[in-house]
Amino acid sequence: MMDKAFEVKAIYKQLLDAWNNRSARGMADLFMDDGESIGFDGSQSIGKEEIFLHLKLIFEDHPTARFISKVKDVHFLSSDIAILRAIAGMVPSQQSDINPKVNTHHTLVLVKIDEEWRIKLFQNTPAQFHGRPELVEQMTDELRKESH
Repeated sequence: MMDKAFEVKAIYKQLLDAWNNRSARGMADLFMDDGESIGFDGSQSIGKEEIFLHLKLIFEDHPTARFISKVKDVHFLSSDIAILRAIAGMVPSQQSDINPKVNTHHTLVLVKIDEEWRIKLFQNTPAQFHGRPELVEQMTDELRKESH
């Protein structure tokens, strides 16, 4: 049997892989039917289909950057509810380095239903550390190590 923390991390990896592959359906299908996504700009999508439509527009209208991430913690509230926290950076298309201006904290609440983990909440919070550029640099350096 797979370790539960590994299973939760695998869902997060699938989420980022779907983003990196510009797959709105791949991302949306990881959510519960009533799941919720709060984007980097604060936009909120509730429900698997709304999440899909929101992401579909993003992928159709914007060249999206690729995520690089590092899981910082997986905490279980019960055997079937987990919180995953990660840091992430984005590498713009046609570039090879992280853009520190869009570093982010990722928080996921996941629920195991019928032996499958699904995302209840995904929140993408900018990590701009206003007035503390050394923290932006520290996070960017940590993420660069993950990408090599």
